[in-house]
Amino acid sequence: MTEIYTAPSGDGADAWKKLPESLIDSIENGSLHPSSLAFARMGEAYRGGDTSAFNSAINDYRGWLLENRPGHLKKSSSESLFNAIAPFYLCMVLYVVAFLCAVISWLGQGSALRQAAFRVLLIGLVLHTLGLATRMLLEGRPPVTNLYSSAIFIGWGAIILSCVLEIFHRNAIGTVVASVIGFATLLIAHHLSLSGDTLEMMRAVLDTNFWLATHVVVITLGYSATFLAGTIATVYLLLRAFVSLPKFITTALRGMVYGVICFATLASFVGTVLGGIWADQSWGRFWGWDPKENGALLIVIWNAIILHARWGGMIRERGLMVMAVFGNIVTSWSWFGTNMLGIGLHSYGFTDAAFLWLSAFMISQVLVMALGLIRERGAQSRSDAADLPG
Repeated sequence: MTEIYTAPSGDGADAWKKLPESLIDSIENGSLHPSSLAFARMGEAYRGGDTSAFNSAINDYRGWLLENRPGHLKKSSSESLFNAIAPFYLCMVLYVVAFLCAVISWLGQGSALRQAAFRVLLIGLVLHTLGLATRMLLEGRPPVTNLYSSAIFIGWGAIILSCVLEIFHRNAIGTVVASVIGFATLLIAHHLSLSGDTLEMMRAVLDTNFWLATHVVVITLGYSATFLAGTIATVYLLLRAFVSLPKFITTALRGMVYGVICFATLASFVGTVLGGIWADQSWGRFWGWDPKENGALLIVIWNAIILHARWGGMIRERGLMVMAVFGNIVTSWSWFGTNMLGIGLHSYGFTDAAFLWLSAFMISQVLVMALGLIRERGAQSRSDAADLPG
């Protein structure tokens, strides 16, 4: 009960006090706050098992809030409705349906099923967007404020980019990778939500809407793009390891990965620079080698290495894909790994479960890379033999 803010104070519309604080004020003022009386009645009715009296006390408290704080009551009702609808769970279902339809369309069902899959994906994206927008309205903040919201936003950003790819290429690959990333990130968000309130109080170091809307959003879009490039590369390596892909498909996949990595490099670089400016304004230093800062820098450096290796002819198609998959490892470490170190300004604490799943993901990416480095059979094996140096 001591952690429940029940009493709006007279210091401002947004100022609420805990019940013990309100009781202390009542001693100074000589009168009890109406909310304190209401909660005292609730407690007495609960102890006595009087359901009617308990409900009456709740209704009286609600009536007082409706008269004195209608905005807050309306906002809490909106949050309750949002939780009841659970838009992100509905999105997960839609992304699974879109994935299945897109994969089946590859088995020879024609463009009709591919188009249907894309439409289902778009419906999921609209619902995803509405969920994000609702959270922004409820918090009064930009879309990314904690790990939970970052998972939702990373998936949303990757789906937006995937839809652009699908519009241009129309081969269902954009739909497949969007569905996979969308479902995976919302699944991560679901497990993060189990630890407590997802609309939690803003951390003091993040309490600025301007930098949340610039640095945090841009750097998170860099995460989205890097994960998208790595996921497309994973699709390429898995498909090419087991089936013979037409030249136009491999060319399209190569173009997708290259273009997305270019965008990821730009977003990651700009986001990192903006983070340095924010740090300079907050703590008087542009760079302090904080683990999260180093993680962001690693993403920029790795994407830049990929581009320079490609431009310099050190890697070709298959090498590009293998390096893009490793980008998933770099980004996942920057996103989650640095937060579990227990040090730095962005540390949220080590958890065994998060470490286990992060390790499993990294191992899976190493296995995909190893599969991509194995010499392929037939003509594809001979054509790819010069992809990587050595």
